[in-house]
Amino acid sequence: MHLLPDRGELLEAAATVSLPMRTRFRGQTRREVMLIRGPAGWAEFGPFPEYGPVESAHWLRAAVTAAWEGLGAPLREQVPINATVPAVAPAEVEQVLANYGDLDSIPAVKIKVAEPGANTADDVARVAEVCRLLPRAGIRVDANGAWSMAQAVSQLCKIAEIAGPAFEYAEQPVAGIEPLAELREQLRSRGVPVLIAADEAIRKVDDPLRVAALGAADLMVVKVPPLGGVTRALDIVNRSGLPAVVSSALDTSIGLSAGLALAAQLPDLPYACGLGTVSLFEHDVVAAPLLPSAGVIPVPLAEDREDGKVVRSPEPDPELLHRHRVSAERQAWWFDRLSEAYDVLHGS
Repeated sequence: MHLLPDRGELLEAAATVSLPMRTRFRGQTRREVMLIRGPAGWAEFGPFPEYGPVESAHWLRAAVTAAWEGLGAPLREQVPINATVPAVAPAEVEQVLANYGDLDSIPAVKIKVAEPGANTADDVARVAEVCRLLPRAGIRVDANGAWSMAQAVSQLCKIAEIAGPAFEYAEQPVAGIEPLAELREQLRSRGVPVLIAADEAIRKVDDPLRVAALGAADLMVVKVPPLGGVTRALDIVNRSGLPAVVSSALDTSIGLSAGLALAAQLPDLPYACGLGTVSLFEHDVVAAPLLPSAGVIPVPLAEDREDGKVVRSPEPDPELLHRHRVSAERQAWWFDRLSEAYDVLHGS
C-alpha cells in the first residue's frame, strides 16, 4: 500500500451490510462486512467481531490496497473450488453440499470439526457421511486449532482410516507452530500419512514464515484479508516454499474476488481452494454471485488499458445493498472499528 487515503474519504465511500447464513458458521448466523469503493473498484473490510484494532488493521490494509491499487493480473482465469461443510449433523451434510451444485463436480470438501459443543463422534460421523456421498472427492478437516495433542492424534487416525487415500490434509489441528511440528512427528511415528496445513499459525503470528522454517506444516492455508492484501499474501507464499491453498474469510462476492485474485496469481495451485463460501449465504450483495460451477469459479476480469486483463471485483447491486444495509447504530459501530484500524495503519 503506497498511500493511505484520507480517513474521511474511506468513511464516505463505505457501506455496511448484514447477510443471513444458511447455517451457523464460526458461531455466526449473520455476516456483517463493510464495503468500500475506491478508484480501482470495490473492496471489503470484514474483520470478525472479536478482532481488535491491530488485527483489524491488516484487514483494512487489504481492503484499501484492493480498492485504491487493484487486484493484479492473473496467470489463470478460473480457480478450482472445494465445498465447505460446517459442523452440522450428518443428516444435514447432503443439503449443504447441494448448495455447491452437481455433487459429482465437487473436487474436494473441507469439513469443520472440533466446534464448541460438538463431540468427537459427531465429527467422525460427519466425515464419514461426506465420504459416502462423494467417494471421489478429496477430504480435508479443519479444527481451527481446537484439538489437544491427544485428541488430534486420535481423531486424525480415525479419519485417515475412513477417508483413506482421499484424505488430503488436516488444517490447523492444534494451536501454535511448535505443537504442529510435534503432531507431524507423532503421526509419522505411528505411520499415519496425514499432511498438516497451517492456517492460524500463519495469519495470527508476527512471523508467518516460522511455520516453514520449523518444518511445522506440509502446506499453508492463506487468506488475503488477515495477511494484508494480495501482494503481501503472494510474497509470503513464495518465500515459504510451501504449497498453498487460498481460502475465504467468509467473504461476500466482493471480498471473494481478492481471494480469487491471489489464487489466480500463484505460480502453482495444486489444491482446490476454499473460495466457495458465498454458498453459505442466503443472499449476496451482487446480482451474479461468485459461486462454483462444475467445480470452478471464473476469475472476475476487466480490461485495463496498460496491463491488459486484470482482476476486478464485481459491483454491488444497489437494491441488494439497500436491502441488507445495517442500522445506523451498527453502521456507527463499524465506522468506529474502521477508524481504530486506520489509526494503527497511520501510525505504522
